[in-house]
Amino acid sequence: MHASFDITASSGSYGVSVQPGLLEALLAEAGERIFIVDEFLAAPLVAAGLDPIVIIADEPAKSLDRMTDVIVAMRDRRATRDTVLVAIGGGVVQDIAAFAASTYMRGIAWIYVPTTLLSMADSCIGGKSSINVGKYKNIVGTIHPPVRVIIDPILSLSLNAEQKAAGLCEAVKICLCHNPDTFDAYLALQPCVNADAKQLSEVIALTLRAKKWFIEIDEFDRAERLLLNFGHTFGHALEAASGFAVSHGIAVGLGMLAALHLGKALDPDKDQPRYIEQFRDHVIELISSVDGLDAVLANVEVPALMDAFESDKKHRRDQYAVIVISGDGKVERRMLARDAFSSDQIARAFAAMLDYAQEDSQTRKPAGVQEILQIKSF
Repeated sequence: MHASFDITASSGSYGVSVQPGLLEALLAEAGERIFIVDEFLAAPLVAAGLDPIVIIADEPAKSLDRMTDVIVAMRDRRATRDTVLVAIGGGVVQDIAAFAASTYMRGIAWIYVPTTLLSMADSCIGGKSSINVGKYKNIVGTIHPPVRVIIDPILSLSLNAEQKAAGLCEAVKICLCHNPDTFDAYLALQPCVNADAKQLSEVIALTLRAKKWFIEIDEFDRAERLLLNFGHTFGHALEAASGFAVSHGIAVGLGMLAALHLGKALDPDKDQPRYIEQFRDHVIELISSVDGLDAVLANVEVPALMDAFESDKKHRRDQYAVIVISGDGKVERRMLARDAFSSDQIARAFAAMLDYAQEDSQTRKPAGVQEILQIKSF
């Protein structure tokens, strides 16, 4: 499959290409370039004499303190304002590269080659970097779009079931946020963790075209694009509370289940459309494919989730910012007063999230929301 389109940004348009073999073609190109790459993908670049900056792509790598090493490595390789930084890897490598490219010598060009389904179907366009500072996740960052995005579906062949589930959780989120027709088109592709490269290519192209609308209408995250945070505030809290034992895409999937519960609690008298139930069932199916998740979540406490939720950068001093599904099935942003009632509703949503995640467990009986709330104090 071959797909290509442009994204319009304030810094200029950039192209997105989806086609097998693009990575090999990129490595053969000439030019003043420095590569930054996930350690698992470094060997071919080292063998070709490219001297890449190698990143151990874990959560600590995208901290502000560690950015010093990256900037120094770029300078040691004699990067100038004319150098193009080429990033090959998943979301962590993307965050590091985008931040470094936007700040090195006040900004240089960069090219991104995403290697995980999550980065191929979601984060590769938009140009946002998110960097952790201390205990605060994604608290600093920039918006600095790449000059090219190159998606090689061959790279998806090495992904395991959890990596595919993580990417599909983000993909289905984007499609639902765009509109019900796009969500229907997503389901028609029969996405699942056993999908082959052709299916995944079609999902990627559909999803990126949907996200393109959000980026072009709201490049700097002031209105419509904020809806793509659906599941993220709850998901980021889960990542932190689990010590990052839950990967980002899976945490977002679980976070969307929490957001669904909260939305229903805020509009208890309305019956949501059938497609919202289909969405929920699909997310649960994706999450259930992750081995060992139930054991990880057994060690996650609601008070820890609430502590992490409280520190999310999207909240205001006196209001929580949440993305929920309204009673008529629309994805919408709501501001909730930071009071005892809202805190209780959010805690119940977290408890329900843990309950949902256990529905398919064969090792223990799922606890109901009320039971969890009685066991765990706030």
